[in-house]
Amino acid sequence: MDGVKNIAENKVKPESNKPLKAILDSLKIDPKSVKIIIVKSKYELSIWSGNINIKIYRVVFGHNSKDDKLQQGDMCTPEGIFKIKSKYPHASWSKFMWIDYPTADSWKKHNEAKRKGLIPANAKIGGEIGIHGVPKDCDYAIDSKQNWTWGCISLTNKDVNEIYEVVRVGTEVEIKK
Repeated sequence: MDGVKNIAENKVKPESNKPLKAILDSLKIDPKSVKIIIVKSKYELSIWSGNINIKIYRVVFGHNSKDDKLQQGDMCTPEGIFKIKSKYPHASWSKFMWIDYPTADSWKKHNEAKRKGLIPANAKIGGEIGIHGVPKDCDYAIDSKQNWTWGCISLTNKDVNEIYEVVRVGTEVEIKK
């Protein structure tokens, strides 16, 4: 990627097993500067600061991982630019970082899909999309790329706990095809 400085130049690879907070501390990176970039086609969630790729995690998505979310119940993970709007412990999935889907852009895509007849005229847009862990002892779903959610992004509980410690309400989340 043009203009992207890989953290490997700083002697730490993005795939490092070193905890995210420790990497940020060692590089003197303010957690407020981090951004999350999710690439659905690569099953990756990356933590960035500016043009530095800090760490990469494996993720899975909604049952339909290829398409953009257009309506409630389509099992798709939305694409676009979002922000973390809330974060809290979750009884089933360790932690939950709720993104602000639907955004104005999400509504635009939803309404356009209705106009084109791609979804029913009475379709609802949905919501409650977030980044979370897996049920206890289900890390295999991530390792084997089993898209099991209704549209959320899922990581191992170890990984979601690590990210949860660093991100804040307002952290930008970009989800790409």
